[in-house]
Amino acid sequence: MGLFKKKQPEERNEIGNRELKENIGNAALGLLKEGEDYDNLAGLTLQFGYLFVIEGHGVEALFKIITDKATLYFAAQGNQLMRLDFNEALFQSTTAGFLDLHGGNAQ
Repeated sequence: MGLFKKKQPEERNEIGNRELKENIGNAALGLLKEGEDYDNLAGLTLQFGYLFVIEGHGVEALFKIITDKATLYFAAQGNQLMRLDFNEALFQSTTAGFLDLHGGNAQ
């Protein structure tokens, strides 16, 4: 057993950070295709499962955008934004699993 414990990276639950959520959501909107993903953006909903900032890593987030045509799922990891091939059950179970490992409550 070593004398020194490896320091774990600091994690901050940023689920209440409106500005960060808007910035990530706006970036994801740029990936949507008019006519395929939406006809009209009025009434669009953005819902985060989790949103953390991890020291040395950056953002770790899972979220969905609900449009007039579809529910679209996304992840942000570090400085990468990815569109996911998810369904609601997978979104919910991934959110629960992440929060169990890292603590924090979704909003």
